[in-house]
Amino acid sequence: MRKLKLLTSGIALCAASMAYANDDLIQQMDNANQWAIQTGDYKNQRYSELDQINAENVGDLQVAWTFSTGVLRGHEGSPLVIGDTMYVHTPFPNIVYALDLANEGKILWKYEPKQNPDVIPVMCCDTVNRGVAYAEGKIFLHQADTKLVALDAETGAVVWEAQNGDPTIGETNTATVLPVKDKIIVGISGGEFGVRGHTTAYDMNTGEQVWRAYSLGPDEEMLVDPEKTTHLGTPIGANSSLDSWEGDQWMIGGGTTWGWFSADMEENLFYYGTGNPSTWNPAQRPGDNRWTMTVMARDIDTGVAKWFYQMTPHDEWDYDGVNENILSEQMMDGEERKLLTRFDRNGLAYTMDRVTGELLVAEKFDPVVNWTSGVDMDPESPTYGRPAVVAQYSTAQNGEDVNSTGICPAALGTKDQQPAAYSPKTDMFYVPTNHVCMDYEPFRVSYTAGQPYVGATLSMYPAPESHGGMGNFIAWDNISGEIKWSIPEKFSVWSGALATAGDVVFYGTLEGHLKAVSAETGEELYRFKTPSGIIGNVMTYVSDGKQYVGILSGVGGWAGIGLAAGLTNPNDGLGAVGGYAALSDYTALGGQLTVFALPN
Repeated sequence: MRKLKLLTSGIALCAASMAYANDDLIQQMDNANQWAIQTGDYKNQRYSELDQINAENVGDLQVAWTFSTGVLRGHEGSPLVIGDTMYVHTPFPNIVYALDLANEGKILWKYEPKQNPDVIPVMCCDTVNRGVAYAEGKIFLHQADTKLVALDAETGAVVWEAQNGDPTIGETNTATVLPVKDKIIVGISGGEFGVRGHTTAYDMNTGEQVWRAYSLGPDEEMLVDPEKTTHLGTPIGANSSLDSWEGDQWMIGGGTTWGWFSADMEENLFYYGTGNPSTWNPAQRPGDNRWTMTVMARDIDTGVAKWFYQMTPHDEWDYDGVNENILSEQMMDGEERKLLTRFDRNGLAYTMDRVTGELLVAEKFDPVVNWTSGVDMDPESPTYGRPAVVAQYSTAQNGEDVNSTGICPAALGTKDQQPAAYSPKTDMFYVPTNHVCMDYEPFRVSYTAGQPYVGATLSMYPAPESHGGMGNFIAWDNISGEIKWSIPEKFSVWSGALATAGDVVFYGTLEGHLKAVSAETGEELYRFKTPSGIIGNVMTYVSDGKQYVGILSGVGGWAGIGLAAGLTNPNDGLGAVGGYAALSDYTALGGQLTVFALPN
């Protein structure tokens, strides 16, 4: 069955490559010796066909070389490798280095943007950036100040620039971009500043804006067709977003788009999630607050939405819906289907038909999740696809200025943006998770452009009556909706995973360990302590015939914001500082790329 699936998937990939033979990036992604896109491929699988490093020899890994980025704060994302050149990025000020892999990592060029440091306090949850992208001989960087820059991949010279947002009203950027066909598709950050989320396409060669789709608001601004855009198979109808908000709250309603993008070239669709509604106080925004907390499928060329699915209507806990959507072709009920699998902040893992938007599986991927008793899976039910909220943990039902305690997961979710990986060899997903709960007290807040617009006080702590740690690394079956194995971790696993054909899965820990485990059993096969906590994503490549594994270390992000920003008040960092106070006993700030290889 797996061999048949791999064969048909390969045929589909070849067909896509033929159809878009003029697309340089697709050719680069087809070469397993490179790491040409942050997500591994358009499907977001973060899977490598390389197997020189495998379950039998991974225990012999050694550090091959290192590179200091010269910047502190949190290092998310990963380097890219195109040919003999590696492209490394940093947090703010978003420096980009091009390194010559054929000459001991010599710096070929360095791009250092001149950004106003006033953007730093407007960035929620650290000054991270999730990496550059490559296409058609250019490197694309979406800076913290929302300037989108195209650089010549050989020289680092600026080819064009485009301004995507306005930091003075809270719009910033932390995400990478999606280069697809002749477009660069980008999102926007700032949900904690009352930003109205949008996704925008720019011409890859000129930087000219092609289209912009807002997450909420009037139909024409969201790029929806009320009669053809569907939600769980039913047309959304006119004014679907406006009718779900009170007054003009939608204008500062959140739904930002700072997560990952994936794409299906055969369907000409790309996929992403929208973030939390603003404010975090649900009493100030009655209604379902559409289309925040929604996975969206849109046409690559026009931006028009084909289907939506709102995972957490009227979000009461800041369960931001931006996590990655992983695309796969798998057997389900006797037929091969095009699937989309996502591990949402709300603690539910969803399996969907990515062509139609049909909901197939919705299950908790951490047993401690308690805010919901589950999702209504009956297509004939009026609440089909909607999670049932447990009253005890409903911040809306408990009311303003009431501290709702023991809610699981915490606002940072059972998984934040740290991407999972999928192996077509094992048919399993490998998921870095948070095992954290919270107390949540909403309060009334006023909106001022460019100022925080949160409206809740939080405290976070390890899930009670569990293993005592704040994270797990799990293997997940997306067809049955079950955990296959789980590795407890002292802190949240904030690193993106990598699965390989060598039957090894890699991930990093907040203490700074790079770990390699068996893809089949989860048995630990290797670990190495890097200089700082890891919130970057593991990648792999081949240089001069030899396979390497690379990881950025540099503690930070939401979980490490206390260390990164020098915060000590337990409620600071939107509640994370107190929960992760012990992290300073295990690691310190840094900024380094560590590259591993087998001994000669």
